[in-house]
Amino acid sequence: MIRLKFSLLCCLCLWAIGAHAQDDRTPIGWEARTAEFDRRIGDNVRRLIGDVVFTHEDTRMYCDSAYHYTALNSLRAYGNIHIQVSDTVNIYGDELFYNGDTRLAELSGRVRMRDPQMTLYTEFLEYDLDRNTANYPDGGRIVDADNELTSRWGFYFADQKEFFFKDDVVLVNPEYTMESDTLKYNTVTETAYFFGPTTILSDENIIFCRNGWYDTRNDIARFSRDAHFSNNEQSLTGDSIFYDRNRGYGRAENNVMLRDSVEQVIITGEFAEHFEREGLSVVTRRAMLTQVAENDSLFLHADTLKSVYDKDRDERRFLAYRHVRFYRSDLQGLADSVLYNMADSTIYLFHDPVLWSDNYQLTASKIEVKTSGDQVEQLRLLDAAFIVMQEDTLGFNQMKGRLMTGHFRDNELWRIDVEGNGESIFYIIDNDGQLVGINKAVSSDIVIFIDGAELTGIQFVRNPDAALYPPDELPPDDRKLRNFRWMDHRRPIDKWDIFVWR
Repeated sequence: MIRLKFSLLCCLCLWAIGAHAQDDRTPIGWEARTAEFDRRIGDNVRRLIGDVVFTHEDTRMYCDSAYHYTALNSLRAYGNIHIQVSDTVNIYGDELFYNGDTRLAELSGRVRMRDPQMTLYTEFLEYDLDRNTANYPDGGRIVDADNELTSRWGFYFADQKEFFFKDDVVLVNPEYTMESDTLKYNTVTETAYFFGPTTILSDENIIFCRNGWYDTRNDIARFSRDAHFSNNEQSLTGDSIFYDRNRGYGRAENNVMLRDSVEQVIITGEFAEHFEREGLSVVTRRAMLTQVAENDSLFLHADTLKSVYDKDRDERRFLAYRHVRFYRSDLQGLADSVLYNMADSTIYLFHDPVLWSDNYQLTASKIEVKTSGDQVEQLRLLDAAFIVMQEDTLGFNQMKGRLMTGHFRDNELWRIDVEGNGESIFYIIDNDGQLVGINKAVSSDIVIFIDGAELTGIQFVRNPDAALYPPDELPPDDRKLRNFRWMDHRRPIDKWDIFVWR
């Protein structure tokens, strides 16, 4: 008996709560030219015709005709639908279903939603008047002063003025087109946020990323996750890329790669800046330049690498500053700074440069290396030129002068011309590999012929003064020319060793 009374009491309470909730429901108010009941449609169904206006809480809805389901507190409206959501948001369409209890409006037909910043066009729209949100699942188009955006699905947060788009998202601006998988767009700030594969195409460049944002009003953006920036000749990749289109300025951080497809040059590092108008790119933090060649690539490292493009001359130059070291299987070197002029395919080394080729070490105040493709054609040692060749463990062949020119065949040094203040020391070896004498000579000009690592001939061109000394008669201190330095311990041994400064 107690259980029965308790169950009955619960039922009465639930009924009372439901009845109270029903009483608290705000009914939909209406106005129309004509109103009639038609029981063939259903009980408590009112048909309204002509200048129909519905009022529900703070929302007004207009249409040509409608069915008002009073018992269900809902309506179906037809023709010239207009929902005045707020002072700034208005929605238009051909048909409307509205549930007064959930405050959910479903519009179909030629649907348009407008606020001061934009207009949305779609065929079907759900609008939640409680949450002030809109959803279109069947494709839509948004237009503002400068942009047009389409997507297969979209969600709008009216209070925040933000759209969330998914699938086949395309944003068209007069200067670029953006395609994305997932995009959030703020209509007040005109800023787009991407959360999937995104491509931005313009006449100047192409940008790709998987995450980032773009301020379309100010043309400022940040791209991350597989970020890639490219134009007709160059591309820039990095974990994160910042770009200011108005300034023509880009910045990349971490795992940076700058590729020049025309010159076949790749620059990598951890930080890069690109100045589009100046044609200047700067890479730092483990910066490395790779000149790609079919047979043998050149790898160069420096604290700072620069790529400079001169539009007027249609020329590009690469510059390296501080702690420059480079490696190629047949040529290695170091210097304080290096200039690579692509117009004449010449590498210029400044401030105590050192070059190694086979077992030759070349030093001077300045060195110029003339290349063609992946071939070294000629090198010039200017001022205080000095060449050292190690003769096994017996000693060092040496040449010095004011100016030296080295000539190459198939990337092998075969002739050296010494011009001005020429001096030399050569070790004379017999067929059994025994040292038979040391030749010391002074001559204004000297010509040296080489076959691989072997010295094959010497010509003292002007005013020679030479002497051949037995090995025992020439003291160790006299076996080295003035300013002799052997720096093999500083020679790069592979492309990774260029990052070690000794």
